[in-house]
Amino acid sequence: MKLLDGKRILITGGTGSLGKVLVRRLLNGDAGTPAKVIVLSRDEAKQHFMRVEYQRKPEATDDIIYHNFERLLEFRIGDVRDIRSVVPAIREADIVVNAAAMKQVPTCEYFPFEAVRTNVEGAENVVRAIEEHRLGVETVVGVSTDKACKPVNTMGMTKAIQERIFIQGNMRCGTTRFVCVRYGNVLASRGSVIPLFHEQIRNGGPVTITTSDMTRFLLSLDDAVDTIFAALKDGHPGETWVPRAPSARVVDIAAALIGDKPIRTVETGIRPGEKIHEIMVSEEEAYRTVPRGKWYAIRPMLPEVLKTPEEAACLHGEYSSATDVMTPAETRRLLESHYLMVSDVINARGEVLR
Repeated sequence: MKLLDGKRILITGGTGSLGKVLVRRLLNGDAGTPAKVIVLSRDEAKQHFMRVEYQRKPEATDDIIYHNFERLLEFRIGDVRDIRSVVPAIREADIVVNAAAMKQVPTCEYFPFEAVRTNVEGAENVVRAIEEHRLGVETVVGVSTDKACKPVNTMGMTKAIQERIFIQGNMRCGTTRFVCVRYGNVLASRGSVIPLFHEQIRNGGPVTITTSDMTRFLLSLDDAVDTIFAALKDGHPGETWVPRAPSARVVDIAAALIGDKPIRTVETGIRPGEKIHEIMVSEEEAYRTVPRGKWYAIRPMLPEVLKTPEEAACLHGEYSSATDVMTPAETRRLLESHYLMVSDVINARGEVLR
């Protein structure tokens, strides 16, 4: 029997970049055959396009929404900010993946309380719904970001608090396991640098780079989903799972995409809230970080949550994108392996069209 056979899975924010790939992988049966996949989000347009895509309708008509609640893939309009949306959706779930987020760094800086409402209050609503209504949810996976580690911007700060809310949720909801996953930049996802570079190159340049020293972790959306599946399978309560991801200099990414085209690059300076190097595990977390196959697991600091025997730490300092940087040739090969060169077409939603 596979991990997700017969499970009812709720994905908050399921119409986002990660949510869409997670839904595809769930329906493909990679980790088993679920009984139900529920997408909770507030964007009816994105839900409509996903529904049309999965029902393989040549034309979109109003009747595609009928029998929504009888289908394997079910869509619900709602918002994690509103517990009245969260409770009825979670009531039917065995597993919850909280992917709902405000994740654009500048947007969160200009609207910090809106980021708090989604990233912090949304997480609290998930825990509160399970606690107050005594719901039989088996596992909640909180999807976080490397920006939550030693945060310098609002997005990272709110995600760091989100991690703490989910970890402490293990004390409030005794029969539910709460784990988190934390990962870096996702190749070609909405708002990432690669679609921006593609657009600048197609327009003849220049390609804008904030600073030549900047490095970033690079992994695919499928890698991110693999991290969720791994944490679901083997994560202990309160652990935060981190993939061992390759990293690259942003200038090398730009150079690989530009190739031999006569396009110049321009340094624009670090933007507000940016780091030169992203960090997945801080120095303070390193002493409680243990190996888990292709991942690291950061053990919880709360003694009431930490129920497993002591394990030897595998890191002696922070794990950052400056730790093991790929060469320019390795960076190009990685991009080519994910079909992300300029010859490929990326649509407005940041998806690669092959």
